[in-house]
Amino acid sequence: MQALLKKYNNYVIFFILLILLIVLKIINPSFVKSVSFLSFDLYQKVFPLKKEDSKVVIIDIDEKSLGKFGQFPWSRSVFAKIIERVSSANPKVIGFDVFFTEKDKQSPEEIMKAYNLIPTDVFDLQNIKGHDEIFRDALENSKSVIAVLGSNVPSHSNYDRSSKARFLSKGGDPKKFTYAFPHSIGSLEKLEKSAKGLGSISFLDQTDGIIRSIPLIVRLNKKLFPTMGLEMLRVGENKKNLYVEMNEVGISRISSRPHKIVSDPNGIIWVRYKKSQKSQYISASTVFDGKFDQSKFENKYVLIGASAQGLFDLVKTPLGGSTIPGVEVHANVIENILDQSYLIRNPNTYLFELLFSIIVACVTFFFSQRIKPKYSLSIFFGSFISVVVIGFSIFLFRSELVDISYPIFVLTITFLTGLYFRFVEENRIALANLQKEAKLLKERELAGEVQKSLFPDISRFENFIYATNIPARDVSGDYYDVVSVGKNEYFFTLADVSGKGVKAGMYMAKASSIFRTLSNLSYPLEKVVFGVNNELVEAKFKGMFVTAVFGKFNVETGEVNFVNAGHESIMVFDRDKNFEFIKSEMPPIGIIKYFTESMVKSQTINLKEKTFVVYTDGVTEGYLKNGEELGAEGVQRIVKGIDNTTPKIIVDSIAKELNWGAEKLRDDITCLALDVKNTELISVKKKKKIENKSEEK
Repeated sequence: MQALLKKYNNYVIFFILLILLIVLKIINPSFVKSVSFLSFDLYQKVFPLKKEDSKVVIIDIDEKSLGKFGQFPWSRSVFAKIIERVSSANPKVIGFDVFFTEKDKQSPEEIMKAYNLIPTDVFDLQNIKGHDEIFRDALENSKSVIAVLGSNVPSHSNYDRSSKARFLSKGGDPKKFTYAFPHSIGSLEKLEKSAKGLGSISFLDQTDGIIRSIPLIVRLNKKLFPTMGLEMLRVGENKKNLYVEMNEVGISRISSRPHKIVSDPNGIIWVRYKKSQKSQYISASTVFDGKFDQSKFENKYVLIGASAQGLFDLVKTPLGGSTIPGVEVHANVIENILDQSYLIRNPNTYLFELLFSIIVACVTFFFSQRIKPKYSLSIFFGSFISVVVIGFSIFLFRSELVDISYPIFVLTITFLTGLYFRFVEENRIALANLQKEAKLLKERELAGEVQKSLFPDISRFENFIYATNIPARDVSGDYYDVVSVGKNEYFFTLADVSGKGVKAGMYMAKASSIFRTLSNLSYPLEKVVFGVNNELVEAKFKGMFVTAVFGKFNVETGEVNFVNAGHESIMVFDRDKNFEFIKSEMPPIGIIKYFTESMVKSQTINLKEKTFVVYTDGVTEGYLKNGEELGAEGVQRIVKGIDNTTPKIIVDSIAKELNWGAEKLRDDITCLALDVKNTELISVKKKKKIENKSEEK
């Protein structure tokens, strides 16, 4: 169990992390919401609503109008005149994003009260119609909607009037799901009675001040009111009713026939904004003066609001950049409903985001543990792009908001976690491999030292027998040996084991042991070959064999009796450097079980006038400094260049040509030479004296 947990420890940690990320999504704290909102904003910044022609016109209380009529609030007679001018152009409806909470202080009756005037003193003044009455009459004679406001500010009054719209619900009571404001404010009662509609201009509280969504229905003092845009649509179509359809989770649809609006369970829609257009605005002073094209207002939804800085009705939108007048938000709502371009935040989308994030996270983490980092990085970026493409596609083709920030966050966290685990695991494996490599290196070095001890010290015989071995690895697969078996007689062998490294070295050591044992028994050469072959077959080194030259050398007579078992051709040359190559006539050692007498092909030559040279394929296939292989022709060239062809000089010359400083030899280099020109044995003491004298010189 413990081993199983250790094996899948990374996956256990990942699933714990994934559960924490899921819980974070379910709790959905404010900072998570803020990031989600930023992803929603990104959609609109990249793809803002493109709409040139608008069915909504805004009469702007701008700086120019303030210069003409003075500071706000203006006389109600000004608004009455504006209504009169606009109504003559036959608009759909006129909506006021303005409050009229107090009586017009410029009305005659208010002036009389302010200065304590009696009717006899101002007979003419008292017969003048009040501005509120003028404005009321204008409202009465037009299709107009004035504003009500839900507020969280305690100083506002508790507004206690009813909506002009009649709400008809199906499937439940919408009051349970609509946003309720604890406080509210409206206009004068007589003005509201004259207006055809009352529309809420309330925005939901936004932590960052950006107006992204708006409630189509709100509760003010336990009564339902439509938003300004929805109310203007109702009045514009001369309808009395608003229809609310409910389902098991809340509000599903709100209708102002013929307009049907899909909302979230709380009756909220997300506004899709277009870039602000100056052509949509017309100054209030221009309308008052009647200096406008009548067609500009014909069959249009007309909103009256303020863009002047001092009136503090400016808001931020997802498009970023500069602020826009609050009245433009309501204009966008109307246009969204008219052309069904508003955005939806479907409750089911939340579940989709969660499940999609889990799937993407699991896939990414799994592959991060299974494939190379560069490939898992490709999967990460592929998943990242897929999330973004899916989010934008749903936005463009379904007008739905999908939170891409959460899947991307989960994807990034899981990928980095997987990458970290992979980094830790690879470091662990690398460390283990280094430790293993260090151990193997130490073992190879030790094996190499042991192997060196198996090679005989032939310094005493160098006048007539000399050999060398240069391993390509720590352990050589080549082998040579010289055994004295009597006066003036020596057994010798040079062998090349198939393969390299420690296994080849072990095989070589086995062959060396067998050869030396049989040689010391003074067996005939043929029997030595038999014995070495049969013992190596029995040793069961799978797939391994030896190519070798076995020989018996009599330095007195100069005769060499030898067997070439699958080895390189033996090179023999006379005093005039005429070369002869003696090929093998039998298979390598260790393959066939057992040799027959007819398989062992021994030959005899006399070295009184000749020199005998045998080498492994590491010599003929060795690289020269120019990058070419030495070859048999190269060995001849080296020998031809030597004046004093003693065994030592021949072997050292060949070795020097190949061991020229390359970082790594292609193969082991092993070479052995025989000659009888000088058969004097060199004592060890004598040799040391000669070496010391050379060093002194």
